[in-house]
Amino acid sequence: MSRINQCFSTLKANGQKALIPFVTAGDPTPGHTVQIMHSLVKSGANIIELGMPFSDPMADGPVIQLASERSLAAGTSILKVLDIVAEFRSQDSITPIVLMGYLNPIEFFGYKEFSETAKKVGVDGVLLVDLTPEEATDVVEFFKENELDLIYLLSPTTTPDRAKTICELASGYVYYVSVKGVTGTASLDVESVKEHVDSLKEITDLPIGVGFGIRDAQTAKKVAQCSDGVIVGSVLVNSIADNQHASNDQICEELSKVLLPMRQAMDT
Repeated sequence: MSRINQCFSTLKANGQKALIPFVTAGDPTPGHTVQIMHSLVKSGANIIELGMPFSDPMADGPVIQLASERSLAAGTSILKVLDIVAEFRSQDSITPIVLMGYLNPIEFFGYKEFSETAKKVGVDGVLLVDLTPEEATDVVEFFKENELDLIYLLSPTTTPDRAKTICELASGYVYYVSVKGVTGTASLDVESVKEHVDSLKEITDLPIGVGFGIRDAQTAKKVAQCSDGVIVGSVLVNSIADNQHASNDQICEELSKVLLPMRQAMDT
């Protein structure tokens, strides 16, 4: 059983939901990220989505765009991201790691080479925002060979037929984008999220994580009640930005102040 499947299975048995934070690898510098990742786990994270910085992150709002800029300016590359995962794995063999990013750097790296290296360092899944099902044939095969889950986005505007097609290709979990627009820019309608998640559960047995628009413990708790996982990004990345010149211990402390109340609220 994969780390992602094991994670959701254990949480379900314990009556819990997954808390899945997102941070950009290399933000504010590559030297910060491993400690940040361990801190997220200590604060209640079950799975970590680690952003691969890209110069044109079209699905992301200003907060994560700026995180990519800081990371790239600090010299973060795909190889450096994989090195970060390897260093994290030297101390944590349990927490699933999902790399999240865009197709262009992976295509340049080479699908085969990337998937083999990702598997070797301990990556569990990959979410490529701009990889459509129609273009995923070769990628899917390489990922399957290396036991990497390919995680897809679904949105409020995804039609039922297309959602079914995507869910048939997906593995690990499905990432439901709870709002129209880019990350960090809209308020969340939890009732609408529940309706869409319920509809998705009729067509797939995969766990469904909900992201975009989750900024506080109260919202995290409400989303956890109607989904299998709560994905938190912009509020954490914004905290890193606000404290980018502080010590890494201080950055981690501030992140814990955001994430730990979410974990506690979700478990209440």
